[in-house]
Amino acid sequence: MSIIKRIFNFYVEGFRSMTVGKSLWLLIFIKLFIMFAILKLFFFPDLLSSNFDNDDDRARHVRSELLKDR
Repeated sequence: MSIIKRIFNFYVEGFRSMTVGKSLWLLIFIKLFIMFAILKLFFFPDLLSSNFDNDDDRARHVRSELLKDR
């Protein structure tokens, strides 16, 4: 158990002593939020729930699209 605690403390202390790294991590989290929250709302609508009424119809449509010869 002490090895896990030492590894955890290593990362915690390293993060505390960062100066530029904290702003870079903030930038990474902001970018991830924009990618997964904002872009999903505007560019990736839930077409299955809007075009089909129940799960059986959705599953049938997905199955037919996957098995369609191209």
